[in-house]
Amino acid sequence: MDKDTSDHILITASRVDGTPVFNDKGERIGHVHDLSIDKQTGQVRYALMSFGGFLGLGARIHPMPWSVLNYDTALEGYVVPMSREALQKAPSYPADSLEGFGAGDKVYRDALFSYYGQWSAMPYWGL
Repeated sequence: MDKDTSDHILITASRVDGTPVFNDKGERIGHVHDLSIDKQTGQVRYALMSFGGFLGLGARIHPMPWSVLNYDTALEGYVVPMSREALQKAPSYPADSLEGFGAGDKVYRDALFSYYGQWSAMPYWGL
């Protein structure tokens, strides 16, 4: 069974990989490459989107706060309130630095929420 047409509200992380992402005009602007999950709470913190590169070389990872994405059953994908250009201007990191991203680096975190705050991204940590 390729598509999940049930009314389940949960999905495995492996099924999110490759899910299309659309802007609020219904234009496909990318797809989810991976997820960043908080090991202590189990909550998804970021959808990791990838743009650019060739055969995985030179690709950059665009972590998007999970709170910015909304699933649309009609599109069978996530909708974000921004254009492809706005997403491409968002903080991004070389694919090989992904391990460092999860190390609790406050600089990464603050840059992301500073940028995505204009689209109502809510910080997940106590301020």
